[in-house]
Amino acid sequence: MNRTIKLLMLSDIFVLTGFGLIQPILAIFINEGVVGGTILTAGMASTLFLVTKSLVQLPFSKYIDNSEKKTRWLILGTALIAAVPVMYIFIDNIYQVYLAETLYGIGSGLAYPTWVGLWSLNLNPGKESFEWSVYSTSTGLGTAVTAAAGAAIASLAGFTATFILTGFLCLLGCGILLMLDHESASKRRDRILSAEMKSRSRLDHLSLD
Repeated sequence: MNRTIKLLMLSDIFVLTGFGLIQPILAIFINEGVVGGTILTAGMASTLFLVTKSLVQLPFSKYIDNSEKKTRWLILGTALIAAVPVMYIFIDNIYQVYLAETLYGIGSGLAYPTWVGLWSLNLNPGKESFEWSVYSTSTGLGTAVTAAAGAAIASLAGFTATFILTGFLCLLGCGILLMLDHESASKRRDRILSAEMKSRSRLDHLSLD
């Protein structure tokens, strides 16, 4: 695995693990702690997230394929996702839930195609299945552990503590992407510098001729 793959995987582990804390309890929170919240409206909120994500990611993927600043968009999408559990700390009615889930859908719609594109570009030929399996196993086990942990934290410390911890883990994932962006920017500068040096070399040869 190259460094880009490792950083992408580590970032997703933090983000998915963070949301693993609240996924089992979110419907309970909406049903019991939100004005206008019911099991039905909790389901509608999930539907709103999925529809928003689907509507955003398809056209955005066409754009991001031709962008040289993929990591910047990935950071933006992940930052929007990280804002969602923080919003839940202050939510007290169902319309705020709908707003949070819409933001979650926008963030995911920006982050998902960008993450997949970067991952695909950096897979090692001949090891694609293994690297995908490492990713799936890591995120799957992390989410499995935090599903039980999230329910325990909510029971002992309350929903707010669970949302804070989720936001913190998501921010860690975002911080890892900042490292990736810094490295990507350095590589872009190196490529530009190399291209400029080659161009100057050609001009020097032409002037000598």
